[in-house]
Amino acid sequence: MTISEDIRSLAQQGLGVAEIARRVGTRYQHVYGVLRDAGLLEGRRQERGTLSVPVAVKPLKAALTRDVLLSSGFASSDNWTLSRDGEIVSNASLPKHVGVYAFVRADAVLYVGVATMGLAKRLYFYRKPGATQITSLRINALIKEELTRISAIEVLTASPEDTEWNGLPVHGSAGLELGLIKKFDLPWNVRSAR
Repeated sequence: MTISEDIRSLAQQGLGVAEIARRVGTRYQHVYGVLRDAGLLEGRRQERGTLSVPVAVKPLKAALTRDVLLSSGFASSDNWTLSRDGEIVSNASLPKHVGVYAFVRADAVLYVGVATMGLAKRLYFYRKPGATQITSLRINALIKEELTRISAIEVLTASPEDTEWNGLPVHGSAGLELGLIKKFDLPWNVRSAR
């Protein structure tokens, strides 16, 4: 079975684009293209011959915008560009404390994450991922692909305070990240697609 056949088969089982990309081990854009060409993105496959296959459609989540994050306390911390040799370049010194970060194209938030090791260190791994850092490698490739079409990816950051719930500790950054992923459509977040 080819990768494209695997992709179409998983889509017919009702899986989302991001989950299919993860399972097949290919880029989100590749999966999207295969499904678009097969007519499997609109909830029902468009007629190809006499076969029409229903696909499960999940309720749509709202897109998350740059303005929503900025008005909620996020700060614009960096603009990443692409060097002549195709590497991601940071143009600012990033905060070293724990926090939440977002990658933004124009006004659209593409990805959010939590940096429990500190923002500067976590974001470094997106620019220079290690061979075994699967998420960093995937996001690095997505950022580089975007930067071939646009001039910069903006990095927004926030560091919410930790709190308590019934005397138990609550991690502010981890809670904010999960809340954003559950509420909004974030194209690069695999968990957002579930």
